Amino acid sequence: MSRPLPAVQLRVPTDEDALAWHRVFADPEVMEFHGGRPAELSVYEELTARQRRHDAERGFCFWTMLDEDGEVVGFTGAQPWPHEGFGPVGEIEIGWRLARSAWGKGYATAAARTTLERVRAAGVERVVAMVDALNERSIAVTRRLGMELAETFTTPQSRRKGYCFRLELSPL
Repeated sequence: MSRPLPAVQLRVPTDEDALAWHRVFADPEVMEFHGGRPAELSVYEELTARQRRHDAERGFCFWTMLDEDGEVVGFTGAQPWPHEGFGPVGEIEIGWRLARSAWGKGYATAAARTTLERVRAAGVERVVAMVDALNERSIAVTRRLGMELAETFTTPQSRRKGYCFRLELSPL
């Protein structure tokens, strides 16, 4: 028997969310599959600004994820694949990153399902998720979403093995 998913709220990231993301992602465990160490605040300032542009232009972005108490616990959403010359160039990537305190509670799955509804409503026909091959928690989320393994890759910078999962979205 599966437990019910938690209620999550998603909002377009604000200027203040850059600081919140910086704080919740300062944990090396959270960053294990994202470079291994926390990023500078300026990285999150640029990222939240880019996400606001994506939302204005496309109707979706990486949204700030809030728990039932309105506390920032991470982000989830979708964006055009941001790397040229590597990976699924031209495709829409979905992703999530959560504070360590939010792991194992269903937030990623609940928020990713909302993301799929929103990108489908925006006219997106297919999404990908790029996941480090050792990130079992994220691989489990892709499976709960019904995504299928499309290819295996090696990242150019870290030389780590990863997986590209795909999901065809049926029209509304």
